[in-house]
Amino acid sequence: MTDARNHPVGRVLIAEDEAGLRSFLAEVLEGEGHQVTLTASGLEAQAALQTQAFDVLLTDLKMPGLDGIGVLKVAKTEQPNVAVIVLTAHGSVDSAVDAMRLGAFDYLQKPLRSPGQLRTLVQRALEGRGVEAADAPTETGAASRTGELVWQDPAMAPVASALARVAPTQATVLLIGESGTGKEVAARSVHQLSRRRAGPFVAVNCAVLSDNLLESELFGHEKGAFTGAVATRQGKIELAAGGTFFLDELGELKLDLQAKLLRVLEGRTFERLGGTRTYAADVRIVAATHRDLHGMIQAGTFREDLYHRLAVFPIRLPPLRERPGDIPVLAEALLGRIGAELGRPALRLDAGALALLKVATFSGNVRELRNVLERAVILATEDVIEAKHIWLDPTAAHGTEGLGRHTNSRAPAAHAALDRVAGAGETLEALERRAIERALAAQGGNRKRAAEMLGIGLRTLYEKIKRYEL
Repeated sequence: MTDARNHPVGRVLIAEDEAGLRSFLAEVLEGEGHQVTLTASGLEAQAALQTQAFDVLLTDLKMPGLDGIGVLKVAKTEQPNVAVIVLTAHGSVDSAVDAMRLGAFDYLQKPLRSPGQLRTLVQRALEGRGVEAADAPTETGAASRTGELVWQDPAMAPVASALARVAPTQATVLLIGESGTGKEVAARSVHQLSRRRAGPFVAVNCAVLSDNLLESELFGHEKGAFTGAVATRQGKIELAAGGTFFLDELGELKLDLQAKLLRVLEGRTFERLGGTRTYAADVRIVAATHRDLHGMIQAGTFREDLYHRLAVFPIRLPPLRERPGDIPVLAEALLGRIGAELGRPALRLDAGALALLKVATFSGNVRELRNVLERAVILATEDVIEAKHIWLDPTAAHGTEGLGRHTNSRAPAAHAALDRVAGAGETLEALERRAIERALAAQGGNRKRAAEMLGIGLRTLYEKIKRYEL
């Protein structure tokens, strides 16, 4: 969700025992449009995590009763996708690093340098959480699982096989695919299936940071390295020691940072920004990009030697339109998440709604699928999502052919999909009937398998067959 200023807004839980700082944090974040819940102790934060859903948690490390590490552990148990930012005094940076190893997104040192620092970090946390939540479905009975990757379409079988083969090695992995195809989920799967699974998984998205900030984020900096560097800070490569470092949106790296990354890959060493000491880089690197790196090499904007270091084991993740068989399992998992977040559990798709999702092109991939489903959950008044609740972007994602009267209206783009698939004027019932007929034909008349293909219950399928006299 974004506000009028075009930045993500979310539900933020603050656990801070200092009343003044607690009020300051709330004022800054509420001013950005976030929905803020305040707690004055770790135990209060625990109770909130057990009863409400949050996108981001800001927790002080030093609190009476239940400290910040305890709150972090509760958060990762109760709400695994919440992004945790820990607040620590200058003398407790080691504790913040421990929190990072336990799954914290990042940390802030007190006293805070500026409100902008807080705003930027929460924004990054929300952006990172949104990708992860959208791309990480839970397991269903009809799906296969490879690490965190859950899949059903045969097009994903080579991907799953490649991930399983490369994970136990130390080889560098390059994940290639459009935005929203699940590259971070694939990277986490490599980590889970590797010998480094007990170590941290640390991710950096190169597209969301300026060049100067990105260099500090990757390699850390020494005190005084630049204006505002009031203390030494470890970089994400250093924090990932013993684990996996995921470099997302690799194609956004400038040439000078590419050279420094090449040093990490070749010599397994790095230096902090503004420092001269050399540190060992004990990390396994997984990188990802949606860019055409070969084209960038020809254009002189990407180093060929870096490409060959990264592409030891390249894996392409197909877009959602090339694996429509994954839509039922992804939709089921996403509906579970969205329903829990919005207080609407046990929602399911009927055959017509699922048929519309299967014919959509989803240029935004899983991220767009989640948006469509979230709107549908809001529109649905019962526990069943029907085709009339499915709104698709009628211009950007799916082309404009056949839209006619719908282009300048707020009518559900489900009708546009009907126009494209079944011809202008055909009803939702006709599309649903056609979907059932195709599923039965594809499964040789086996109704159980046809129901699984459509993502509906067997009893529902029998009712539809009777209704349409199939």
